[in-house]
Amino acid sequence: MTKTKPESVQEELERRGQPTMADVAKLAGVSAMTVSRVMNGKGLVRESTRRKVAEAVAALNYTPNQEARNLAGSKPIRVGFLYSNPSAAYLSEFLVGLLSQSGLNNVQLFVEKCEAGEHEAEQTRRLVENGLDGIILPPPLCDSEEVLAAIADANIPAVVVACGLPDSRVGAVSIDDYEAAHAMTRHLVNLGHHRIGFVVGHPNQTASARRLEGYRAAIAEQGADASEELVVQGMFTYRSGLDAAEHLLALEERPTAIFASNDDMAAACVAVAHRLGLDVPGDLTVTGFDDTALATTIWPELTTVRQPIAGMAREAVQSLVRRVRALREGEEAEPEQVRMDFELVRRQSDAAPRTRPSALLPLTAAKRAS
Repeated sequence: MTKTKPESVQEELERRGQPTMADVAKLAGVSAMTVSRVMNGKGLVRESTRRKVAEAVAALNYTPNQEARNLAGSKPIRVGFLYSNPSAAYLSEFLVGLLSQSGLNNVQLFVEKCEAGEHEAEQTRRLVENGLDGIILPPPLCDSEEVLAAIADANIPAVVVACGLPDSRVGAVSIDDYEAAHAMTRHLVNLGHHRIGFVVGHPNQTASARRLEGYRAAIAEQGADASEELVVQGMFTYRSGLDAAEHLLALEERPTAIFASNDDMAAACVAVAHRLGLDVPGDLTVTGFDDTALATTIWPELTTVRQPIAGMAREAVQSLVRRVRALREGEEAEPEQVRMDFELVRRQSDAAPRTRPSALLPLTAAKRAS
């Protein structure tokens, strides 16, 4: 089915107003039945199709018709989803979980994009004015003091997801980022790697700092090379991953492995290695974090830390629903702190360091001149 250009759908919406399920289907290039399956978490739907539907929902700010989906005698729960994430792969995974669980829990979603650092408190207040019962915040907004303060002022429940150090005022669903990074680094050392490059995530997320701490702790415990030149700042974007890989692979003694703080940056490291004529994993091991769909769409497929992003989004909905319902019953309801499991997923991008001579990198202009 041919995917319709967003402009044509937007033009129709300007004439008709509120988007419908048919609009979502048209923008995603799928049937309305497929959209319904994704929204309700039922039936077999390809992951790529789920992502298309999730992206269309976000683009249109689609809110399901609650009158058609209300449970008998149950008042719908109005939940705001405020997002700002540079990784489309991460956001798509999150939306799949959010949409499927919302359909099962009679939740009416209000989706709004907020550029991190730009009028965050104002956009949060505007979202709250929709008469919300609660808010769900993915990274990086889960770490924004302005957003958290605005939610506290509004006195409504909230759940933050994938926050390295959750605020006690709100509920939280997360993994142990420190232990996850520690486990991946230990795995690389056990393969025989001594010089392991690390690409740090965006500094505006506490999870980035926790992953760096886990990496450094494992390096120290295993007696691997702790040179600061092996740690490079990234921004959780593909572009920043390219820059980080260029820096690491230009070192006089380059690392034999690179551990990137998300799959986007890891994929960029693989691309740079290929451009330089390096075999992955023969000349260079590359590992990521998150296990988004991107991890299995590049070659070689990424070894990575599986953070159950869709599962965390589903748990966030359930946690928020439990608290809202308790408050409606007049019961005390403290914010829940939920810790989920991570998993190290091995694929084709990691191996023991090469014992035979490795590929030679092209000479840089500076080296040619010397």
